[in-house]
Amino acid sequence: QVQLVESGGGTVQAGGSLRLSCRVSGSVVKINGMDWYRQAPGNEREFVASSSTLGLATYSDSAEGRFTISRDNTKKMVYLQMNNLKPEDTAVYYCHADILPWDSTARHFWGQGTQVTVSS
Repeated sequence: QVQLVESGGGTVQAGGSLRLSCRVSGSVVKINGMDWYRQAPGNEREFVASSSTLGLATYSDSAEGRFTISRDNTKKMVYLQMNNLKPEDTAVYYCHADILPWDSTARHFWGQGTQVTVSS
């Protein structure tokens, strides 16, 4: 079955950088959009960045200029390079993908999340 697994989270000081990775396991027909969301305690899940089927990147206002989303279709991975991190970036970051799997009719898949903590 299709599964998304995030990695790369951790604790950094403000101004530091992290690169998150998300790998897609399982048999897929096609991976369409791949996205990153985040959720801080007490907040709703928030869009961060997306990469379209063709790799066109879209960012939230808070991510624009600091974060870069990229994907490797051969490896079935998506990355989020986060630079100049701020304490308000602290959240659990979730990978999402629109996938056409071989063995189900599901389309939207989520990872379990990876914690990013930015200290000041």
